[in-house]
Amino acid sequence: MNLQQYTSEFRYNLKLAAPVMLGMLGHTFVSFIDNIMVGQLGTAELAAVSLGNSFMFIAMSLGIGFSTAITPLIAEADSSNNFEQAKSTFKHGLFLCTMMGIILFLLVFFSKPLMYLMKQPVEVVELAIPYLDLVAFSLIPMIVFQGFKQFSDGMSMTRYPMYATLIANVLNVLLNYLLIYGKFGFPKLGIVGAAYGTLLARFVMVLYLWWLLSKKERSKRLVTNIKFFVLDTLMLRKIIDLGTPSAMQMFFEVGIFTAAIWLSGLLGKNPQAANQIALNLSSMTFMVATGLSVASMIRVGNQKGLENYKELRRIAFSIFFLGTILAVIFATIFFVFHKSLPNLYVDLSDAKNYTDNMEVMKIAANLLIAAAIFQISDSIQVVMLGALRGLQDVKIPTLITFISYWVVGFPISFFLGTKETYSSFGIWLGLLAGLTTASILLFIRFNKLTLQLIKTKHNELT
Repeated sequence: MNLQQYTSEFRYNLKLAAPVMLGMLGHTFVSFIDNIMVGQLGTAELAAVSLGNSFMFIAMSLGIGFSTAITPLIAEADSSNNFEQAKSTFKHGLFLCTMMGIILFLLVFFSKPLMYLMKQPVEVVELAIPYLDLVAFSLIPMIVFQGFKQFSDGMSMTRYPMYATLIANVLNVLLNYLLIYGKFGFPKLGIVGAAYGTLLARFVMVLYLWWLLSKKERSKRLVTNIKFFVLDTLMLRKIIDLGTPSAMQMFFEVGIFTAAIWLSGLLGKNPQAANQIALNLSSMTFMVATGLSVASMIRVGNQKGLENYKELRRIAFSIFFLGTILAVIFATIFFVFHKSLPNLYVDLSDAKNYTDNMEVMKIAANLLIAAAIFQISDSIQVVMLGALRGLQDVKIPTLITFISYWVVGFPISFFLGTKETYSSFGIWLGLLAGLTTASILLFIRFNKLTLQLIKTKHNELT
Protein backbone atom coordinates (compact mmCIF):
# COMPACT_ATOMS: atom_id res chain seq x y z
CA MET A 1 0.00 0.00 0.00
CA ASN A 2 1.34 3.42 -0.96
CA LEU A 3 0.76 5.60 2.12
CA GLN A 4 1.59 8.79 0.24
CA GLN A 5 -1.61 8.56 -1.81
CA TYR A 6 -3.45 9.04 1.49
CA THR A 7 -1.08 11.35 3.40
CA SER A 8 -0.94 13.73 0.41
CA GLU A 9 -4.56 14.64 1.19
CA PHE A 10 -3.90 15.51 4.85
CA ARG A 11 -3.22 19.20 4.24
CA TYR A 12 -6.40 19.84 2.23
CA ASN A 13 -8.50 17.70 4.57
CA LEU A 14 -7.28 19.71 7.55
CA LYS A 15 -7.83 22.98 5.68
CA LEU A 16 -11.45 22.00 5.07
CA ALA A 17 -12.02 20.45 8.50
CA ALA A 18 -10.13 23.00 10.63
CA PRO A 19 -12.84 25.72 10.61
CA VAL A 20 -15.44 23.10 11.56
CA MET A 21 -13.16 21.77 14.30
CA LEU A 22 -12.43 25.25 15.65
CA GLY A 23 -16.07 26.27 15.55
CA MET A 24 -17.21 23.12 17.34
CA LEU A 25 -14.26 23.19 19.72
CA GLY A 26 -15.12 26.79 20.49
CA HIS A 27 -18.66 25.74 21.27
CA THR A 28 -17.44 22.87 23.47
CA PHE A 29 -14.86 25.16 25.07
CA VAL A 30 -17.71 27.39 26.24
CA SER A 31 -19.30 24.32 27.78
CA PHE A 32 -15.90 23.63 29.38
CA ILE A 33 -15.80 27.18 30.80
CA ASP A 34 -19.45 26.83 31.90
CA ASN A 35 -18.61 23.67 33.80
CA ILE A 36 -15.59 25.25 35.48
CA MET A 37 -17.64 28.34 36.47
CA VAL A 38 -20.58 26.30 37.71
CA GLY A 39 -18.24 23.82 39.42
CA GLN A 40 -17.05 26.63 41.67
CA LEU A 41 -20.63 26.91 43.01
CA GLY A 42 -20.64 23.28 44.21
CA THR A 43 -21.01 19.67 43.07
CA ALA A 44 -24.85 19.85 43.22
CA GLU A 45 -24.84 22.75 40.75
CA LEU A 46 -22.44 20.91 38.41
CA ALA A 47 -24.64 17.79 38.57
CA ALA A 48 -27.73 19.96 37.87
CA VAL A 49 -26.19 21.40 34.70
CA SER A 50 -25.27 17.85 33.70
CA LEU A 51 -28.84 16.62 34.27
CA GLY A 52 -30.42 19.60 32.45
CA ASN A 53 -28.03 19.26 29.54
CA SER A 54 -28.78 15.54 29.27
CA PHE A 55 -32.28 16.47 28.01
CA MET A 56 -30.72 19.06 25.71
CA PHE A 57 -28.23 16.55 24.29
CA ILE A 58 -31.07 14.26 23.19
CA ALA A 59 -32.98 17.11 21.54
CA MET A 60 -29.86 18.56 19.90
CA SER A 61 -28.84 15.15 18.58
CA LEU A 62 -32.15 14.87 16.74
CA GLY A 63 -31.98 18.43 15.38
CA ILE A 64 -28.30 18.41 14.42
CA GLY A 65 -28.50 14.88 13.03
CA PHE A 66 -31.51 15.82 10.90
CA SER A 67 -29.80 18.95 9.57
CA THR A 68 -26.81 16.94 8.27
CA ALA A 69 -29.02 15.85 5.35
CA ILE A 70 -28.50 19.33 3.88
CA THR A 71 -24.70 19.04 3.51
CA PRO A 72 -24.34 16.09 1.05
CA LEU A 73 -27.24 17.39 -1.08
CA ILE A 74 -25.64 20.85 -1.28
CA ALA A 75 -22.18 19.33 -1.94
CA GLU A 76 -23.58 17.25 -4.80
CA ALA A 77 -25.42 20.27 -6.28
CA ASP A 78 -22.34 22.48 -5.87
CA SER A 79 -19.96 20.05 -7.64
CA SER A 80 -22.37 19.80 -10.60
CA ASN A 81 -23.13 23.58 -10.59
CA ASN A 82 -26.87 22.97 -10.11
CA PHE A 83 -28.01 26.35 -8.75
CA GLU A 84 -31.71 25.50 -8.59
CA GLN A 85 -31.14 22.31 -6.64
CA ALA A 86 -28.80 24.10 -4.20
CA LYS A 87 -31.28 26.92 -3.51
CA SER A 88 -34.19 24.52 -3.16
CA THR A 89 -32.22 22.29 -0.77
CA PHE A 90 -31.28 25.26 1.40
CA LYS A 91 -34.80 26.71 1.54
CA HIS A 92 -36.50 23.42 2.36
CA GLY A 93 -33.74 22.43 4.79
CA LEU A 94 -34.02 25.75 6.64
CA PHE A 95 -37.82 25.42 6.82
CA LEU A 96 -37.57 21.90 8.26
CA CYS A 97 -34.85 22.94 10.75
CA THR A 98 -37.04 25.82 11.99
CA MET A 99 -40.01 23.49 12.49
CA MET A 100 -37.72 20.94 14.16
CA GLY A 101 -36.37 23.57 16.57
CA ILE A 102 -39.86 24.58 17.69
CA ILE A 103 -41.00 20.96 18.16
CA LEU A 104 -37.87 20.02 20.12
CA PHE A 105 -38.24 23.07 22.39
CA LEU A 106 -41.82 22.06 23.23
CA LEU A 107 -40.82 18.43 23.85
CA VAL A 108 -38.00 19.38 26.25
CA PHE A 109 -40.08 22.06 28.00
CA PHE A 110 -42.92 19.66 28.79
CA SER A 111 -40.66 16.72 29.70
CA LYS A 112 -39.21 18.33 32.86
CA PRO A 113 -41.46 16.35 35.27
CA LEU A 114 -39.63 13.21 34.08
CA MET A 115 -36.66 14.30 36.23
CA TYR A 116 -38.61 13.45 39.39
CA LEU A 117 -39.51 10.02 38.01
CA MET A 118 -35.90 9.14 37.18
CA LYS A 119 -34.78 8.79 40.82
CA GLN A 120 -32.26 11.60 40.43
CA PRO A 121 -31.11 13.51 43.56
CA VAL A 122 -33.94 15.92 44.50
CA GLU A 123 -31.47 18.74 45.25
CA VAL A 124 -30.07 18.38 41.72
CA VAL A 125 -33.51 18.27 40.04
CA GLU A 126 -34.71 21.46 41.76
CA LEU A 127 -31.63 23.30 40.51
CA ALA A 128 -31.88 21.83 37.00
CA ILE A 129 -35.53 22.76 36.18
CA PRO A 130 -35.19 26.60 36.01
CA TYR A 131 -31.93 26.16 34.09
CA LEU A 132 -33.64 23.87 31.56
CA ASP A 133 -36.56 26.29 30.96
CA LEU A 134 -34.26 28.83 29.33
CA VAL A 135 -31.82 26.48 27.66
CA ALA A 136 -34.73 24.58 26.05
CA PHE A 137 -35.88 27.76 24.29
CA SER A 138 -32.37 28.20 22.86
CA LEU A 139 -32.98 25.03 20.82
CA ILE A 140 -34.89 27.12 18.26
CA PRO A 141 -31.99 29.40 17.26
CA MET A 142 -29.57 26.49 17.68
CA ILE A 143 -31.30 24.24 15.11
CA VAL A 144 -31.93 27.16 12.71
CA PHE A 145 -28.19 27.88 12.93
CA GLN A 146 -27.54 24.24 12.01
CA GLY A 147 -29.56 24.74 8.82
CA PHE A 148 -27.28 27.62 7.81
CA LYS A 149 -24.16 25.77 8.96
CA GLN A 150 -24.87 22.59 7.00
CA PHE A 151 -25.53 24.70 3.90
CA SER A 152 -22.20 26.51 4.39
CA ASP A 153 -20.36 23.22 4.89
CA GLY A 154 -21.93 21.75 1.74
CA MET A 155 -20.66 24.78 -0.21
CA SER A 156 -17.17 24.14 1.28
CA MET A 157 -17.50 27.55 3.02
CA THR A 158 -16.64 26.07 6.42
CA ARG A 159 -15.01 29.23 7.81
CA TYR A 160 -18.19 31.27 8.20
CA PRO A 161 -20.00 29.05 10.73
CA MET A 162 -16.70 29.02 12.64
CA TYR A 163 -16.64 32.83 12.79
CA ALA A 164 -20.26 32.96 13.97
CA THR A 165 -19.66 30.28 16.61
CA LEU A 166 -16.52 31.93 17.96
CA ILE A 167 -18.19 35.34 18.28
CA ALA A 168 -21.19 33.79 20.02
CA ASN A 169 -18.87 31.86 22.33
CA VAL A 170 -16.98 34.95 23.44
CA LEU A 171 -20.32 36.61 24.18
CA ASN A 172 -21.49 33.50 26.05
CA VAL A 173 -18.43 33.40 28.33
CA LEU A 174 -18.78 37.13 29.07
CA LEU A 175 -22.49 36.84 29.88
CA ASN A 176 -21.87 33.76 32.02
CA TYR A 177 -19.24 35.58 34.07
CA LEU A 178 -21.53 38.55 34.62
CA LEU A 179 -24.71 36.59 35.35
CA ILE A 180 -23.48 33.50 37.23
CA TYR A 181 -21.50 35.51 39.76
CA GLY A 182 -23.34 38.85 39.57
CA LYS A 183 -20.37 40.98 38.49
CA PHE A 184 -20.42 44.73 37.63
CA GLY A 185 -23.91 45.28 39.04
CA PHE A 186 -25.58 42.37 37.23
CA PRO A 187 -27.82 40.08 39.30
CA LYS A 188 -26.21 36.92 40.73
CA LEU A 189 -28.27 34.17 39.06
CA GLY A 190 -26.10 31.05 39.52
CA ILE A 191 -26.70 28.35 36.92
CA VAL A 192 -29.74 30.24 35.56
CA GLY A 193 -27.25 32.95 34.54
CA ALA A 194 -25.42 30.34 32.45
CA ALA A 195 -28.72 29.55 30.72
CA TYR A 196 -29.34 33.23 29.86
CA GLY A 197 -25.82 33.44 28.40
CA THR A 198 -26.43 30.39 26.20
CA LEU A 199 -29.81 31.67 24.98
CA LEU A 200 -28.63 35.15 23.98
CA ALA A 201 -25.42 33.87 22.36
CA ARG A 202 -27.33 31.42 20.15
CA PHE A 203 -29.57 34.16 18.75
CA VAL A 204 -26.48 36.23 17.94
CA MET A 205 -24.88 33.19 16.27
CA VAL A 206 -27.78 32.76 13.81
CA LEU A 207 -28.04 36.42 12.89
CA TYR A 208 -24.30 36.81 12.35
CA LEU A 209 -23.99 33.74 10.11
CA TRP A 210 -26.94 34.84 7.97
CA TRP A 211 -25.37 38.30 7.63
CA LEU A 212 -22.03 36.78 6.57
CA LEU A 213 -23.59 34.50 3.94
CA SER A 214 -25.79 37.29 2.55
CA LYS A 215 -22.67 39.43 1.96
CA LYS A 216 -20.65 36.80 0.07
CA GLU A 217 -21.15 36.71 -3.70
CA ARG A 218 -21.03 32.91 -3.87
CA SER A 219 -23.81 32.37 -1.31
CA LYS A 220 -25.81 35.62 -1.49
CA ARG A 221 -28.16 34.55 -4.27
CA LEU A 222 -28.81 31.23 -2.52
CA VAL A 223 -29.74 32.62 0.93
CA THR A 224 -31.68 35.77 -0.08
CA ASN A 225 -35.03 36.34 -1.82
CA ILE A 226 -36.40 33.08 -0.46
CA LYS A 227 -40.11 32.30 -0.62
CA PHE A 228 -40.07 30.46 2.70
CA PHE A 229 -43.59 29.03 2.59
CA VAL A 230 -43.69 28.10 -1.11
CA LEU A 231 -42.67 24.49 -0.70
CA ASP A 232 -42.05 21.48 -2.94
CA THR A 233 -43.35 18.24 -1.42
CA LEU A 234 -40.79 16.12 -3.28
CA MET A 235 -37.84 18.14 -1.94
CA LEU A 236 -39.27 18.09 1.58
CA ARG A 237 -39.62 14.33 1.36
CA LYS A 238 -36.07 13.93 0.00
CA ILE A 239 -34.57 15.86 2.94
CA ILE A 240 -36.81 14.09 5.45
CA ASP A 241 -35.90 10.66 4.01
CA LEU A 242 -32.20 11.49 4.31
CA GLY A 243 -32.41 13.52 7.53
CA THR A 244 -34.54 11.18 9.64
CA PRO A 245 -32.09 8.24 9.63
CA SER A 246 -29.20 10.69 10.22
CA ALA A 247 -31.10 12.11 13.21
CA MET A 248 -31.64 8.62 14.57
CA GLN A 249 -27.94 7.76 14.14
CA MET A 250 -26.92 10.73 16.26
CA PHE A 251 -29.78 10.09 18.70
CA PHE A 252 -28.64 6.51 19.31
CA GLU A 253 -25.07 7.62 20.04
CA VAL A 254 -25.91 10.70 22.11
CA GLY A 255 -28.65 8.67 23.81
CA ILE A 256 -26.18 6.21 25.32
CA PHE A 257 -24.00 9.05 26.65
CA THR A 258 -27.17 10.62 28.09
CA ALA A 259 -28.08 7.28 29.65
CA ALA A 260 -24.60 7.36 31.25
CA ILE A 261 -25.53 10.68 32.89
CA TRP A 262 -28.78 9.22 34.25
CA LEU A 263 -27.13 6.00 35.40
CA SER A 264 -24.48 8.12 37.15
CA GLY A 265 -27.29 10.04 38.86
CA LEU A 266 -28.53 6.78 40.39
CA LEU A 267 -25.11 6.46 42.05
CA GLY A 268 -25.34 9.99 43.56
CA LYS A 269 -24.44 13.60 42.86
CA ASN A 270 -20.66 13.07 43.04
CA PRO A 271 -20.53 10.28 40.41
CA GLN A 272 -22.85 12.42 38.25
CA ALA A 273 -20.55 15.43 38.59
CA ALA A 274 -17.50 13.24 37.79
CA ASN A 275 -19.27 11.85 34.74
CA GLN A 276 -19.90 15.43 33.56
CA ILE A 277 -16.18 16.25 33.84
CA ALA A 278 -15.08 13.20 31.83
CA LEU A 279 -17.86 13.74 29.29
CA ASN A 280 -16.96 17.41 28.83
CA LEU A 281 -13.27 16.65 28.25
CA SER A 282 -13.88 13.76 25.85
CA SER A 283 -16.46 15.80 23.91
CA MET A 284 -13.74 18.31 23.06
CA THR A 285 -11.62 15.67 21.32
CA PHE A 286 -14.78 14.30 19.68
CA MET A 287 -15.32 17.71 18.04
CA VAL A 288 -11.99 17.30 16.22
CA ALA A 289 -13.17 13.95 14.86
CA THR A 290 -16.52 15.55 13.97
CA GLY A 291 -14.69 18.21 11.94
CA LEU A 292 -13.03 15.42 9.95
CA SER A 293 -16.43 13.73 9.58
CA VAL A 294 -17.83 16.91 7.99
CA ALA A 295 -14.81 17.08 5.65
CA SER A 296 -15.46 13.44 4.76
CA MET A 297 -19.14 14.15 4.06
CA ILE A 298 -18.31 17.16 1.84
CA ARG A 299 -15.54 15.51 -0.17
CA VAL A 300 -17.37 12.20 -0.60
CA GLY A 301 -20.49 14.16 -1.62
CA ASN A 302 -18.45 16.06 -4.23
CA GLN A 303 -16.98 12.87 -5.69
CA LYS A 304 -20.40 11.20 -5.70
CA GLY A 305 -21.67 14.11 -7.82
CA LEU A 306 -18.76 13.47 -10.23
CA GLU A 307 -19.28 9.67 -10.03
CA ASN A 308 -15.54 9.24 -9.39
CA TYR A 309 -15.73 6.35 -6.92
CA LYS A 310 -12.05 5.36 -6.86
CA GLU A 311 -11.09 8.91 -5.90
CA LEU A 312 -13.97 8.97 -3.42
CA ARG A 313 -12.60 5.89 -1.66
CA ARG A 314 -9.02 7.19 -1.61
CA ILE A 315 -10.09 10.52 -0.11
CA ALA A 316 -12.28 8.87 2.53
CA PHE A 317 -9.46 6.58 3.64
CA SER A 318 -7.04 9.52 3.85
CA ILE A 319 -9.44 11.22 6.31
CA PHE A 320 -9.83 7.94 8.20
CA PHE A 321 -6.04 7.63 8.64
CA LEU A 322 -5.71 11.27 9.73
CA GLY A 323 -8.49 10.83 12.29
CA THR A 324 -6.83 7.72 13.72
CA ILE A 325 -3.47 9.51 14.13
CA LEU A 326 -5.10 12.42 15.97
CA ALA A 327 -7.13 10.01 18.15
CA VAL A 328 -3.94 8.23 19.28
CA ILE A 329 -2.47 11.61 20.29
CA PHE A 330 -5.58 12.51 22.32
CA ALA A 331 -5.66 9.06 23.93
CA THR A 332 -2.07 9.55 25.09
CA ILE A 333 -2.87 12.99 26.58
CA PHE A 334 -5.89 11.63 28.48
CA PHE A 335 -3.94 8.68 29.83
CA VAL A 336 -0.91 10.73 30.93
CA PHE A 337 -2.95 13.53 32.53
CA HIS A 338 -6.00 11.58 33.78
CA LYS A 339 -5.32 12.55 37.40
CA SER A 340 -4.57 16.25 36.85
CA LEU A 341 -7.25 17.26 34.30
CA PRO A 342 -10.20 16.94 36.76
CA ASN A 343 -8.48 19.52 39.00
CA LEU A 344 -9.64 22.23 36.59
CA TYR A 345 -13.29 21.67 37.49
CA VAL A 346 -13.33 21.73 41.29
CA ASP A 347 -12.34 24.23 43.97
CA LEU A 348 -10.09 22.35 46.39
CA SER A 349 -9.83 25.42 48.61
CA ASP A 350 -13.55 25.08 49.40
CA ALA A 351 -13.38 23.50 52.87
CA LYS A 352 -17.16 22.89 53.00
CA ASN A 353 -17.19 20.75 49.84
CA TYR A 354 -13.64 19.36 50.11
CA THR A 355 -14.68 15.72 50.70
CA ASP A 356 -17.17 15.80 47.80
CA ASN A 357 -14.66 17.44 45.48
CA MET A 358 -11.97 14.86 46.25
CA GLU A 359 -14.41 12.02 45.51
CA VAL A 360 -15.42 13.68 42.23
CA MET A 361 -11.76 14.03 41.18
CA LYS A 362 -10.99 10.38 41.97
CA ILE A 363 -13.95 9.05 39.97
CA ALA A 364 -13.30 11.42 37.03
CA ALA A 365 -9.66 10.33 36.84
CA ASN A 366 -10.73 6.69 36.41
CA LEU A 367 -13.29 7.62 33.75
CA LEU A 368 -10.63 9.45 31.73
CA ILE A 369 -8.72 6.16 31.38
CA ALA A 370 -11.79 4.65 29.68
CA ALA A 371 -12.14 7.86 27.62
CA ALA A 372 -8.51 7.52 26.50
CA ILE A 373 -9.14 4.00 25.21
CA PHE A 374 -12.28 4.83 23.23
CA GLN A 375 -10.77 7.85 21.44
CA ILE A 376 -9.75 5.67 18.50
CA SER A 377 -13.10 3.88 18.17
CA ASP A 378 -14.97 7.18 18.47
CA SER A 379 -12.89 8.82 15.74
CA ILE A 380 -13.29 5.89 13.31
CA GLN A 381 -17.06 5.60 13.72
CA VAL A 382 -17.78 9.32 13.26
CA VAL A 383 -15.52 9.67 10.18
CA MET A 384 -17.10 6.57 8.61
CA LEU A 385 -20.58 7.94 9.34
CA GLY A 386 -19.63 11.19 7.59
CA ALA A 387 -18.39 9.29 4.54
CA LEU A 388 -21.57 7.18 4.39
CA ARG A 389 -23.74 10.32 4.66
CA GLY A 390 -21.74 11.79 1.79
CA LEU A 391 -22.79 8.70 -0.20
CA GLN A 392 -26.36 9.35 1.02
CA ASP A 393 -26.32 5.87 2.57
CA VAL A 394 -28.17 6.32 5.85
CA LYS A 395 -30.57 3.42 6.52
CA ILE A 396 -28.11 0.57 7.16
CA PRO A 397 -25.79 2.84 9.22
CA THR A 398 -28.82 3.75 11.37
CA LEU A 399 -29.39 0.07 12.11
CA ILE A 400 -25.68 -0.36 12.85
CA THR A 401 -25.67 2.50 15.37
CA PHE A 402 -28.78 1.15 17.10
CA ILE A 403 -27.27 -2.34 17.47
CA SER A 404 -23.87 -0.98 18.58
CA TYR A 405 -25.11 1.40 21.27
CA TRP A 406 -28.35 -0.15 22.50
CA VAL A 407 -27.96 -3.90 21.90
CA VAL A 408 -24.23 -4.04 22.81
CA GLY A 409 -23.28 -0.87 24.73
CA PHE A 410 -26.23 -0.02 26.99
CA PRO A 411 -26.72 -3.48 28.57
CA ILE A 412 -23.02 -3.49 29.54
CA SER A 413 -23.34 0.02 31.05
CA PHE A 414 -26.51 -1.00 32.90
CA PHE A 415 -25.18 -4.25 34.39
CA LEU A 416 -21.64 -3.08 35.17
CA GLY A 417 -22.62 0.43 36.31
CA THR A 418 -24.11 -0.46 39.71
CA LYS A 419 -22.56 0.15 43.13
CA GLU A 420 -22.18 -3.62 43.54
CA THR A 421 -20.06 -3.96 40.37
CA TYR A 422 -17.82 -1.31 38.75
CA SER A 423 -19.97 1.82 39.40
CA SER A 424 -19.11 4.76 37.11
CA PHE A 425 -16.25 2.92 35.40
CA GLY A 426 -18.64 0.11 34.48
CA ILE A 427 -20.93 2.63 32.79
CA TRP A 428 -18.05 3.85 30.66
CA LEU A 429 -17.00 0.30 29.76
CA GLY A 430 -20.42 0.06 28.06
CA LEU A 431 -19.68 3.26 26.13
CA LEU A 432 -16.35 1.80 25.02
CA ALA A 433 -18.02 -1.43 23.85
CA GLY A 434 -20.69 0.46 21.88
CA LEU A 435 -18.24 2.77 20.13
CA THR A 436 -15.88 -0.08 19.23
CA THR A 437 -18.71 -2.16 17.74
CA ALA A 438 -19.95 0.84 15.72
CA SER A 439 -16.47 1.64 14.37
CA ILE A 440 -15.93 -1.93 13.12
CA LEU A 441 -19.37 -2.35 11.52
CA LEU A 442 -19.41 1.10 9.87
CA PHE A 443 -15.93 0.53 8.43
CA ILE A 444 -17.07 -2.80 6.96
CA ARG A 445 -20.18 -1.11 5.49
CA PHE A 446 -18.22 1.70 3.82
CA ASN A 447 -15.57 -0.69 2.48
CA LYS A 448 -18.19 -3.01 0.95
CA LEU A 449 -20.30 -0.19 -0.52
CA THR A 450 -17.44 1.65 -2.23
CA LEU A 451 -16.03 -1.54 -3.75
CA GLN A 452 -19.50 -2.28 -5.17
CA LEU A 453 -19.76 1.23 -6.66
CA ILE A 454 -16.31 0.95 -8.26
CA LYS A 455 -17.19 -2.45 -9.72
CA THR A 456 -20.55 -1.21 -11.09
CA LYS A 457 -18.92 1.87 -12.66
CA HIS A 458 -16.21 -0.31 -14.23
CA ASN A 459 -18.83 -2.65 -15.72
CA GLU A 460 -20.70 0.31 -17.21
CA LEU A 461 -17.56 1.55 -18.94
CA THR A 462 -16.52 -1.84 -20.36
